[in-house]
Amino acid sequence: MLRALYDWTLRLAGHRHADRALAGVAFIESSVFPIPPDILLIAMIMARRERALRYAVICTVASVLGGLLGYAIGYGLWEAVGEPVLAFYGYGDRFAEFQALYNDWGAWIVFIAGLSPFPYKVITIASGVTALDIWVFMAASLLSRGLRFAVVAALLWYFGPPIRRFIEERLGLVFVVFCVVLVGGFVALRFWH
Repeated sequence: MLRALYDWTLRLAGHRHADRALAGVAFIESSVFPIPPDILLIAMIMARRERALRYAVICTVASVLGGLLGYAIGYGLWEAVGEPVLAFYGYGDRFAEFQALYNDWGAWIVFIAGLSPFPYKVITIASGVTALDIWVFMAASLLSRGLRFAVVAALLWYFGPPIRRFIEERLGLVFVVFCVVLVGGFVALRFWH
């Protein structure tokens, strides 16, 4: 099934409505779709390198808007389903502790997840469940998703076809290493003082 979705996404790159398809994939991936928009973004940039920045902007805006849908799903389902179940079993206080911890680190969690290969939809929904400040969520999403898609677009624009294979095979690892170093630095600074 995933292979079929992957192939379908690649076919979209050559379609005359590829811009709309990219926006649609980036939007829905932020809340439910399993295939990241990077696949279509890479294919589209490889076809028309001069539009790399345009495609990165489309991807970023649609992804952040889709993230708002994920946030709404988390927020709405939590109130309707999650909260009553936890209250029934006596875990309401534990969730309140989790929510406080999530909201203390929420901007970093959203930022790192937006850059990394971790499914962004999980974070958008979790942000809604914990009622993370919507403006913090949007700012962290815009920065991280914009950076992620801009890096992909810039590398493809500059290096062309040779970088495609590198991105498809190793970008997730590069972002994970970057995030570990970033978080490690902040943790070290926090305990240094």
